[in-house]
Amino acid sequence: MPQYQELACGGQVLDIDTALKDGILGCGLEPGDGALGDGGKQPVELRKMMDELDAAGDGGGDEAVPAVFICPISLEPMVDPVTLCTGQTYERANISRWLALGHRTCPTTMQELWDDALTPNATLRQLIAAWFSRRYTRFKKRSADFHGRAADLVHGLRGTAVPRRQPLKGKARIAALQELRSLAATHQSVTKAIAEAGGVSLLTSLLGPFTSHSVGSEAVAILVSGVPLDADAKAALMQPAKVSLVVDMLNEGAVDTKINCVRLIRILMEEKGFRPETVASLSLLVGAMRLVRDKRHQDGVAAGLELLNSICAVHRPARSMIVSIGAVQQLVELLPELATKCVEPALDILDALAAVPEGKTALKDCPRTIPNAVRLLMRVSEACTRRALSMLWVVCRMVPEESAPAALEVGLAAKLLLVIQSGCGPELKQQASELLKLCTMNCTSTMFLAKCKLTKTIQ
Repeated sequence: MPQYQELACGGQVLDIDTALKDGILGCGLEPGDGALGDGGKQPVELRKMMDELDAAGDGGGDEAVPAVFICPISLEPMVDPVTLCTGQTYERANISRWLALGHRTCPTTMQELWDDALTPNATLRQLIAAWFSRRYTRFKKRSADFHGRAADLVHGLRGTAVPRRQPLKGKARIAALQELRSLAATHQSVTKAIAEAGGVSLLTSLLGPFTSHSVGSEAVAILVSGVPLDADAKAALMQPAKVSLVVDMLNEGAVDTKINCVRLIRILMEEKGFRPETVASLSLLVGAMRLVRDKRHQDGVAAGLELLNSICAVHRPARSMIVSIGAVQQLVELLPELATKCVEPALDILDALAAVPEGKTALKDCPRTIPNAVRLLMRVSEACTRRALSMLWVVCRMVPEESAPAALEVGLAAKLLLVIQSGCGPELKQQASELLKLCTMNCTSTMFLAKCKLTKTIQ
């Protein structure tokens, strides 16, 4: 069939099916694709199709969306294209908004409009619908293939494949788990297929005292990829033997495995039936601190801090254990080197540890507590300033005659005056004033004024 059909009057009409099939706009027909007429029978509307494709990262598949489908105003594919008198086409909502603002020019050509009528571009709308319908159909087919493959892998690992075989073992098991993890990471919808095929109970059963780290690391990676875990699955994962394996991998695994172990522990901690004593393990706490100290991997640092912060919040007795592994000094020394997103959780941990006697003593004895805390004042956020002030308050109250002069020496007075004069909350300003007063009571006025770096007029 020709791409253009001749009319009696001498004009031509573009045949949409043929144009798409012959590749004028890309996305030509493939075996199994419907004709254009099927596009209108799709069970989802065009906008929903676009949104689902975008959410899956498959807005255009292997091809770019044709430029003629893009609205010049929003630079997004059009759903209801309309044409102005200048011949330029826009998404109806976008051009209507432009005209409502009082503009009387074409946004693309800046020509003055002699007519503001919006003419529906039915041909382009059909082309867009056909192109996205076919893209959506292929996306669904690929998704079904991925879901089927994931289910096959689960059945193979369980030994429930047809024809029935023994469960996969050794290298074959590891290879199947690696492929399953890759599918779950690449296609989020696959996680549901894994659960429906009985994958959660399978993965849970793989974690135990005799499980190798190569198998355990793959199982944990899949469990934290978004696979739905119900209360029974979480209860099974909280069994001591399974937690022990996870803690071992947290200490000895690769960085990605350590991060996944942290994520799994945090998922379990959110369960109502979680027993806080589960995390009261020196081995677990040491593993988390090792992750925090490894500055080569910022994602690992953030994950370790989040875990320690969560443990401090849910299990107060664990705070003394965290102090006992030297966490206070290590965290204080790391403060200047942490990424901005990690500073606040690190300060939250130190604030929680300062609530126990051992933590207060460790803060006082650490030579970097005062200079590093002073450095953070008014640097990251108001919350960080509040935590840093709390640390300084703890140390200065314990040994004011030693700590106050040391704090003034590294610029505390000037920082406190800055806090007081800033737009911070009244409670924070009050805390800064009290700390400033404590400093003035434990040093001479000459030293205080010198360290404030004030002019004679202000003095």
